Amino acid sequence: MLYVVGILVIAIGLIVSIALHEVGHLVPAKLFGVRVSQYMIGFGPTLFSWHRGETEYGFKAIPLGGYVAMSGMYPPARVGGKPREASTGFFQSMIEDARVSNAQTVVDGEEHRTFYNLPIVKRIIIMLGGPFMNLVIAIVLFAIVLCGFGVQQPSTTIGAVSECLLPATSERTECAPGDPAAPGAAAGVLPGDRLLSIDGQPVTEWMASTRIIQQSADRSLAIVVEREGRQLPLTLVPAPTERFVFDDAGRVVLDVAGEPLTHVVGMIGITAAYEAVPQPLTAVLPAVGDNIVAVGNIILNLPQRMIDIANAAFGPEERDPNGPLSVVGVGRIAGEITSINTIPIADRVSYLLGLVGSVNIALLVFNLIPLMPLDGGHVAGALWEGIRRFFAKLFGRSDPGPVDTAKLIPLTLTVVVLLGAMSLLLIYADIVKPISIL
Repeated sequence: MLYVVGILVIAIGLIVSIALHEVGHLVPAKLFGVRVSQYMIGFGPTLFSWHRGETEYGFKAIPLGGYVAMSGMYPPARVGGKPREASTGFFQSMIEDARVSNAQTVVDGEEHRTFYNLPIVKRIIIMLGGPFMNLVIAIVLFAIVLCGFGVQQPSTTIGAVSECLLPATSERTECAPGDPAAPGAAAGVLPGDRLLSIDGQPVTEWMASTRIIQQSADRSLAIVVEREGRQLPLTLVPAPTERFVFDDAGRVVLDVAGEPLTHVVGMIGITAAYEAVPQPLTAVLPAVGDNIVAVGNIILNLPQRMIDIANAAFGPEERDPNGPLSVVGVGRIAGEITSINTIPIADRVSYLLGLVGSVNIALLVFNLIPLMPLDGGHVAGALWEGIRRFFAKLFGRSDPGPVDTAKLIPLTLTVVVLLGAMSLLLIYADIVKPISIL
């Protein structure tokens, strides 16, 4: 049941995000006087709808998107242009069909209320309204997660005490009889103790204590812990233990032969307990920015990413846990999170809110790709029109008029087919070889 709840939360979050994305287009379009005939969530057959003024609002059967139908999205063929002979070419017929369908959205006497007749700046505002709403949603959700629930960070409380110490190169993962006790366990340190000081230095963060311990191999250290409200002095000697060397990105450093590098550090066999620490508001925008950069990198490397996903889906390779996911994959992860009873409810809610925020970041970045039918494609068309008109005015030429975006219909169809193929591949991969957090 909890697994289903997680999926429902993501589904509702996605539908609300799409609805607000389309509101981002709807509101400025109406403010600028564009005739909006439809505001729909989903695609396919209409489940139910209602009219308010000139606009029909409703929901369709497939809730994987939405649209706002505006009058005159495509400009008519240039007035006075050279007539063309009828063509049976597939792409030419497609362009003409788009023009005919578009012309039917223009009401007689309301040609001034068409999208293409708006100033370029207003068209850009309308098309960026959707991604802007996704950005706002992401900022709000990340603020709730970071400032309300907090981020899991190591505390100064001891979470676990190891029975023994094993070197990094050991093939064993558990202690064996005869292994010497870890210094922490030998000194009487217990889970739940809170570190107050090490070697006379107050402990305010876990990493500071770790650095002192690692630099003190074979040297006696005096520590003070708080246990059940009482301060308890203890003495221990960190044992020299072999550990891997990590770079700044957290990856194991390799030598010239490709073998992992190790070094000897002092260890006592304790790990920190994690606690949620609320972050300041100043942490929200950098977190959103990092997510935008991460999604942007995925999109920039999308061809190779899709090849890797295909190799994983149809071969023995493993999925990249940081790679793209379909709606199915996101739903599975949400279901896994909500079904983990060992995680506090607050942490599960926080994760789901962050997941919906990340989905909105993906919608934001993806919709800004400068290809039709995405919002970025319409923005690119408006910018190109502005550039043409600027240079025409600069050189004293006649106004070239609106860019005939109907000519991009074949490219739009190609993009739609590619997006559909990628979506199907991702869904298939998320079914046969899902990314799991467990």
